[in-house]
Amino acid sequence: MASMTDVIFLLLIFFMITSTMVSPNAIKVLLPQGKQQTSAKPLARVVIDKRLNFYAAFGNGKEKSIALDELPAFLQECAAKEPEMYVALYADESVPYREIVKVLNIANENRFKMVLATRPPEKK
Repeated sequence: MASMTDVIFLLLIFFMITSTMVSPNAIKVLLPQGKQQTSAKPLARVVIDKRLNFYAAFGNGKEKSIALDELPAFLQECAAKEPEMYVALYADESVPYREIVKVLNIANENRFKMVLATRPPEKK
């Protein structure tokens, strides 16, 4: 059961640590807009498209389709290669919050540092 501290920690990550990545994504994902950007360089990527398909990649590798229950093992393999890695979550802006929380919970349980990819706000 998640403690209040864990929930606050997840919310803090969700709202405060966002990132815009330049790496090319073959999977079409419309990222939500966010003002705060970070220069953290994630080495693992998790992508959730608008059809709720999950994909994952490490480093400059191509994203491959992955089931949610395979994600912890995949990220643990990545962490074994690079213990200080960040995990970037690319979620289409239409993805329900519960799906994002599933990935945040996996990261929290495994003590992975996570950033949420956003796109810069549109100029008015």
